[in-house]
Amino acid sequence: MVGSVVDRPAATRQRTGLVLTALIIGVVSFQLNATMVTPAMPDIARTLGTTTDLVGLSQTMFLLIGGLAGVVLSRLSDHVGRRKVLVISLLVMSAGSLIAMLAPNIGVLIAARVLQGASGATFQLTYLILRDVLSPKQFGQALGLVTAINGGVGGLDGLAGGALADTVGFRAVFAVILGLGVIAALMAGRFVPETHAGTGGRMDWAGAVALTGALAALNLGISQGNDQGWLSPLALGLLIGGAVLLAVFWRVENRVGEPLMAARHLRSRQVWPLVATTLLALTGVFCAINFTVVLLSQDEQLGYGMNATLSALMFLAPPAVIGLASGPVAGWLAPRVGWRLVLRVGLALSIASLVFAAAFADSRWLVFAAFIGLGIGYNGLVMTTLSGLGVVLSPKESPGALPGMNGAAFGIGASLGIGIVAPTVDGGDYHTALWISVAVTALALVASFLIKPPSTIEGENI
Repeated sequence: MVGSVVDRPAATRQRTGLVLTALIIGVVSFQLNATMVTPAMPDIARTLGTTTDLVGLSQTMFLLIGGLAGVVLSRLSDHVGRRKVLVISLLVMSAGSLIAMLAPNIGVLIAARVLQGASGATFQLTYLILRDVLSPKQFGQALGLVTAINGGVGGLDGLAGGALADTVGFRAVFAVILGLGVIAALMAGRFVPETHAGTGGRMDWAGAVALTGALAALNLGISQGNDQGWLSPLALGLLIGGAVLLAVFWRVENRVGEPLMAARHLRSRQVWPLVATTLLALTGVFCAINFTVVLLSQDEQLGYGMNATLSALMFLAPPAVIGLASGPVAGWLAPRVGWRLVLRVGLALSIASLVFAAAFADSRWLVFAAFIGLGIGYNGLVMTTLSGLGVVLSPKESPGALPGMNGAAFGIGASLGIGIVAPTVDGGDYHTALWISVAVTALALVASFLIKPPSTIEGENI
């Protein structure tokens, strides 16, 4: 790979372990930013004397900036070096964590959360660095491990965040994130080799501005559509504005000499079907796990009447923990039998699990069984292969572009799924909401058959 300064075969097992450890800590620090803070939001509102709406805005800003950072910084790393961008991102995030820990009011907290959003590129940079320094088969295994550990943390950090907020206060949550961020930055600076440093070229800032503006408008438009109705002036304006900016982005990419991603790649079956598959998969499955069944389990009249802790232990933690085991298996299998094949098997298993959950939504234990299937199919197989394909299919002249776009599709898909099923869930029709997830996930499976990469990439079976 152009610009890589690492001789893959010469990489020692110890060195690889240190690199992987540094990258995992960085990824976990982002995950904690995203989910460990959530159960502390009521304490934040009480301590800072503000409203839950404004605290929610701080979370929205973090997620939005994180998504945009993933698009821009992953591509920027093609020009200035991956380690440099990663370390700077982690240091900015750590500064934001320190400010959040000491925040005297909600305004300062929102500004701090914006700074923490710089860690949004950590996932993409981690995948790109692993691709640069490891062989194809090693990359698959490492990717599966990173995805699995992050998913496993995602099932437990909410419980830890709630416990810290209840016993010490929300500032302890940001102290934990600060500590991990500093450790990750120091380890990355010491052990992660620099790749793509000094490769030259100019960053396509016009394309980056147009694309990030479009993604921001679409994300906010989906959020406003969910809150105020899809035909509300603000939601419509944002969605139309996002579509216009996407058209501007397309025009820019056809004109500049060194685009964010060349238009010929954008319209190729190497790129857009993967982004579509990611968008549809997250739209279908994420809302079922993190929204529909969570509310179903806590509904005292139409659901199971469980408290939040028991709901998380029964429906959120098991898929995450099961993904901890199945993710590395997916990463080991994918380069050997084909990334697309493992993805399709995962999507098919996810669809079957959602069908089972929708058909037997009245039984908590049968839904629990269905979520075991989602832990294998979605958390393990689908999430690992979608992340991996974003790296292995990215054009060689712009290797950081597709991971950034694919990462944005993760975020938009998650928001879109909740927006689609929210009216149905609000009406208490959980069965229909789950059937909607089945239909959208089936579309993701169809889209996966449209992915058409080169027959092999560096000896890998795609």
